[in-house]
Amino acid sequence: MTDPAAPPSNALSRLVEALGPDAGRRGLPPVERWNPAYCGEIDMRIAADGSWHYMGTPIARPALVRLFSTVLRKDPERYVLVTPVERVGITVEDVPFLAVEMALDGEGRDRQIAFRTNVDDLVQAGPDHPLRFETGPDGGVRPYVHVRGGLWARLTRALALDLIDLAEEHEGRFGPWAAGMFFPIAPAHELGMRPDNAP
Repeated sequence: MTDPAAPPSNALSRLVEALGPDAGRRGLPPVERWNPAYCGEIDMRIAADGSWHYMGTPIARPALVRLFSTVLRKDPERYVLVTPVERVGITVEDVPFLAVEMALDGEGRDRQIAFRTNVDDLVQAGPDHPLRFETGPDGGVRPYVHVRGGLWARLTRALALDLIDLAEEHEGRFGPWAAGMFFPIAPAHELGMRPDNAP
């Protein structure tokens, strides 16, 4: 998550304002520094649509999902929930988060693109939060934004359409600019692309 002490960009500040006065103030635990014993798998799954399930039942409380999301980590072998005393593996069908809101400020190479995830993480596309694009099973484009520590968010289909609409040609590649960085989607001659039919 963006450092709350740093002045937010215009695009990011609009998302912070939408979340209310406490947005950005909850600190994330230092899960990257915790190394407890691995205690095996638990029956928890993050579905491709971003919903969390425990023992086959959706977790209906958003606050509980947000709490779990703060102790989620990507280890080389698996996704884990980690505390100072235990580490348990969970199943993630695609990536753990969805980007559900996007805010824009500026144009062209200096455009700012900020995202809010389904667990209220706020990130701004750029060097610390790059965009990547994959091809879905039906040949459509799936955009992702890096959130933190190897954890990514897939853009919803509506946001994917909006992001692809910002793309332009640069040095034979087609993609959007954000924070002075170009994020290539595909060679420019493949302009018939469309977003994957994902949520």
